[in-house]
Amino acid sequence: MMRERCEVCICIPGDHPALPGHFPGAPVVPGVVVLDALVSAAERQLGRMLPIAGLAQAKFLAPLLPQQQVCCAIEVDAERLDFRIEHAGRLIASGSFTLAGNP
Repeated sequence: MMRERCEVCICIPGDHPALPGHFPGAPVVPGVVVLDALVSAAERQLGRMLPIAGLAQAKFLAPLLPQQQVCCAIEVDAERLDFRIEHAGRLIASGSFTLAGNP
């Protein structure tokens, strides 16, 4: 299978239920929320479910703030989904998920 590429933009709303405790008075979007939004947006863009088996690697280089739009470059093949998340040309996070059903 050849690698599919797509770009998606995500924005976590300021009223997301994970924000009040992360961190009170200065909210930062939790990494798990960012990754969930990234996978959901990729599935919508690609028109199919992605069988995520695990997170092979993730590196967060800068915080994502609520209501801050980021662009995600995604590459998918039969074994993994690689991603880069940027805001205003600055790398926020990168990493890869492993996909299920592969030896």
